[in-house]
Amino acid sequence: MKTIGRDFGDTARKVYAVASGALGNGKAVVVNSNGTVSVVSGAPQALGSEVEFESGAVRAEITASVFDPDSNKVIIAYCDTDNSNYGTAVVGTVSGTSISFGTPAVFESGHTSNIGATYDTANDKVIIVYKDEDNSNYGTAVVGTVSGTDISFGTAAVYLDNRSNFNHACFDTNAGKAVITFRNDYNSDAIARVGTVSGTNITFGTAVQVDDNGNYVRTVFDSNSNKVVVAYRDGASANYGAARVGTVSGTDITFGDQEFFSSSATADIDVAFDTASNKVIIAYKDGGDSDKGKAVVGTVSNTDISFGSAATFNSSAVTTVQVIYHSAGDILGFFWTDSGEIGEFNTGKVSGTSIDSFSTKAVYHNARTSVPTVVYDASSTNVVTAFRDVGDSNKGNSVVVQLSFTNLTSENFIGITPSAYPTGAAAEIQTKGAINEEQSGLTAGQSYFVQTDGTLGTTAASPSVFAGTAVSATKIIVKG
Repeated sequence: MKTIGRDFGDTARKVYAVASGALGNGKAVVVNSNGTVSVVSGAPQALGSEVEFESGAVRAEITASVFDPDSNKVIIAYCDTDNSNYGTAVVGTVSGTSISFGTPAVFESGHTSNIGATYDTANDKVIIVYKDEDNSNYGTAVVGTVSGTDISFGTAAVYLDNRSNFNHACFDTNAGKAVITFRNDYNSDAIARVGTVSGTNITFGTAVQVDDNGNYVRTVFDSNSNKVVVAYRDGASANYGAARVGTVSGTDITFGDQEFFSSSATADIDVAFDTASNKVIIAYKDGGDSDKGKAVVGTVSNTDISFGSAATFNSSAVTTVQVIYHSAGDILGFFWTDSGEIGEFNTGKVSGTSIDSFSTKAVYHNARTSVPTVVYDASSTNVVTAFRDVGDSNKGNSVVVQLSFTNLTSENFIGITPSAYPTGAAAEIQTKGAINEEQSGLTAGQSYFVQTDGTLGTTAASPSVFAGTAVSATKIIVKG
C-alpha cells in the first residue's frame, strides 16, 4: 500500500495515509519519516517531590549514578560523611515521578572520593570506580550485584597504584568489557584500562596513556561504531577540550589521534551517546566564554572523531555539567548548577552535527546544590538527579524529572483527523484549508497552536506550530 496520497476529487483538502498507532477523532497529526502518520504526542515537563537517599551528610565529592536495565533500578554511589566517609551505594526504584530507596550498603570501608559507575550488561553487574583515600588514594574498582532493593559487593581491586582522580567508566557492549578512565595525579597522565568482570571480581588489562596532561576525564561507548570515546581537558594545549577514539581488543585498548572539540579553556566535561543520531555528545563549561554551558556533537569514523559547531545550552556561568540522552523522547537533557549553586536543567536535540531546539531552563532544586549526579531511568522514561542538599544539613536528596518531549517538529504537522482510525487503517487527514468540525470549546476568530502533547492552545509551544483559526466552538480552519 502506498503510505500517503492526496484526494484531488474533493474540494475539502485532505490526504490519506496509513495510521501508525490509533488516531483519535479531531486530533492533530504529524507525518513520520516513513510516510505514515501519528497523533501528536509527548510528555509535559514535571518534577516529583524530593526524596532523601541518605539521611546523613554526603561529602562534597564527585558522586555517580547508573541504571540497571535488568532490575530496572537506579544505583547511586556516594561518600557518606556521617559514616566515616565510607563509599556507599543505594538502590532506587522509580515509579512515575516518584522514587523510593532500599538500605544503603558500604562498598569501601574507608575514605572514598572521585566516584564513577557503569553497568556491565554481559554479566548483569554494577561497576563502581573510585579513589580509596585510606589506601594511598589508589584508583580502585568493585563489582556490585543488585537484588530487589539491595546491593552487595565483591572484593575491591586496584587499577592504579598511585593517586587517582576523575575516575570514570563505560561499558563496551561489543567487546563485553568495561573501560575505566582516570587521571594519574602523580604524572598528570589521563589513562584508560579495560576491565573484565568474572563473578563478583574484576581484573584489568594494560594501562594505556590517553593524554600526558589530561584532566576532567570522561568516557562513553559509541554503539554505532563499537568504539569508546574519551574526552578530557588537555593541559599541554592551553586546557583545550580534546577527545580520542579507543578500540577494545581482548583486555587491551588502542587509540586514534587526538582531536579538539573546544579551542578555549574547558572544564566540567561530561559525555553521552545519542542512539538516534549515532552521535557522541560532549557537554562542558567554556572558560574562554564566561563559563557558559556548551555542547558539541562528535561523529566517529574508524579511529577518528570530528566535531560540529558548539551550541550554548546556558548563556550564563555553569558548574558540575551533566548530559544524558533520553531515548524515549530522542532528546538530550542538560543539567548544571548556576553561579548560586541552584540546580537547573533544559533539553536540546541533535540536528545534523549541532544541537538546537533548546527548551527554557528550569529549576530542579531551588537552593544550594552540590555534587549532583544524573541518570536516565529507561523503565520510567524519566531522569533521576541526586545531590548534596547544602541547605538541609548536606543530606543526600533526589528528585525525579520528567523531561518534556514530543514527536512534533516545526515542519511535520500535516493536519487534523475528521474521525477515529485504528492502527494500520488508511486514515483521512484534513489538511490546509479544510474545516475540521470535531473540536470543542474553541473561541471563534481565535488562532490556535498545536501543543507538544497534541492538544490545541492559544499560545505557541516549542516548537511553534500554527494549527488554524476557529470559526466556531466546534470548527477550525486547518492551518488557516
